Amino acid sequence: MNNQIRTLAESIARVIVGKDETIRKVIISLLCEGHVLLEDVPGVGKTQLVTSLSRSVGGKFNRIQLTPDVMPSDIVGFSMVDSKTGELLYREGSAMCNFLLADEINRASPKVQSALLEVMEEYQISVDGKTHLLPKPFMVMATQNPIETYGTYHLPEAQMDRFFMKLSMGYPEPSEEIKILERTEKNNPIKNIESPVLTSNDIIRMQSEVKKIRATPEIKEYIVKISSMTRNDPNLTLGVSPRGSIALHKGSKASAYISEREYVIPDDVKNIAVSVLSHRIILSPQGKNNFKTSENYVSELLKKVDIPV
Repeated sequence: MNNQIRTLAESIARVIVGKDETIRKVIISLLCEGHVLLEDVPGVGKTQLVTSLSRSVGGKFNRIQLTPDVMPSDIVGFSMVDSKTGELLYREGSAMCNFLLADEINRASPKVQSALLEVMEEYQISVDGKTHLLPKPFMVMATQNPIETYGTYHLPEAQMDRFFMKLSMGYPEPSEEIKILERTEKNNPIKNIESPVLTSNDIIRMQSEVKKIRATPEIKEYIVKISSMTRNDPNLTLGVSPRGSIALHKGSKASAYISEREYVIPDDVKNIAVSVLSHRIILSPQGKNNFKTSENYVSELLKKVDIPV
């Protein structure tokens, strides 16, 4: 593993126990300038994961607890009249940062959720005819509880597609949970990260280096074949869009970069495909009967696609 990436992963692991693969995928998303949706039951460490990443990288971190009464201006900011000059002044919202934690995103109203669309796709904010560029790097990490439905608003497909990956923490093993108890005995384990191990410039440089990783025509054909097979499948009512293919291409490059390779191999694609594609498809009634979950569908799909030599 790349030394700087290893240092970052080790820093996050001072807080998060036994979730090395999840940490790796969050870092891949960061290297691809992507956003992450953490979907899991309460209390498994979603917020701690996001906070530990932001504390490990020097930069501005904002958190917004999303509830039905949150307004779009709380996220994108607003203009107000300066009483002295009479000019409009822009007041920043929570999105003007490097790392934005949108906690319980499905509790926000559709109006607020739509305010995040431009932020996540264009990396800018438009208020009163003026455009404000977001700082680099910029990453939205949203959490949601898939079990609760009361007082929540379903995320539209257009917004789900803007998340680079959807990840789940899962319950820890008993031995891991004992370590968690020990870490939380005296204080919040987030205090284990005393200072950042990387700077924002380090991340920007690595994001640039990831783009230089080579993917052969065969690898690109493999990625497109995976995506195209979802578009005429009776098990699905919605297949993977070209944005999904782009994300899989970028993510496989970042996976190769972390492994200190200058080229992509099929395993780079396969190891992230479920996390990158599962939230971009919708199972039909037939698909739900056959596969139960979209993650299972993608896993089975990968077995059917010929792997390039």
